[in-house]
Amino acid sequence: MKIFLVRHGADEEGYRGGWSQRGLMEAGVIQSRALGSYLYEHKEQYDIHTVISSDLPRAVQTSQAIEESLGIRGIHTPDWREMNNGDMAGMLHAEAEEKYPGVYFNTLKMDTAFPGGESPTHFYTRIQNAFENLCVQLEEKRIQSNVLLVTHGGVINVLYYVLANREWSNTSSFYPIDNTSIHTVQNMKNGWSILDTNRIPHLRS
Repeated sequence: MKIFLVRHGADEEGYRGGWSQRGLMEAGVIQSRALGSYLYEHKEQYDIHTVISSDLPRAVQTSQAIEESLGIRGIHTPDWREMNNGDMAGMLHAEAEEKYPGVYFNTLKMDTAFPGGESPTHFYTRIQNAFENLCVQLEEKRIQSNVLLVTHGGVINVLYYVLANREWSNTSSFYPIDNTSIHTVQNMKNGWSILDTNRIPHLRS
């Protein structure tokens, strides 16, 4: 039983991400289509039966390109959104720096929320709970494995810490997580483990 974590394609630069409603840039669309084609060409290897994604536009666009290639209708849910940066979501960097100077993900205290958003502690707990719920759904066969999960860099980074049972904070080291990269999580005898990290074979010559 496997879960393939995928970060969405490249989105527009110059804006704050988080819960931004902005979509992919053209390069991100190309990346997403390439990943969809790759997964179709290697469908026996990956054996994907369920596609789930964050419901933020950049993840949905990525997921839809994959869904079209695999012929699978995806489930788009807020459970797998990036950290909620509230009022700063989708804001130009310059505007955010003017209105909220010094407010960044790694400058927040763990229990301090973004203006109108969530705190790092809340974000971590939300993602941990979402993963535990996904595992229960798989074990109870409410959804079919293997699962491809399209989400965000911050989410996948949290999952690395959850699966390694390592303490996480918003100042912890960040794992390499490229756009449309694949991170393979497998259910082993001693629980879930990440076996393959940051693979982007569909973008390599």
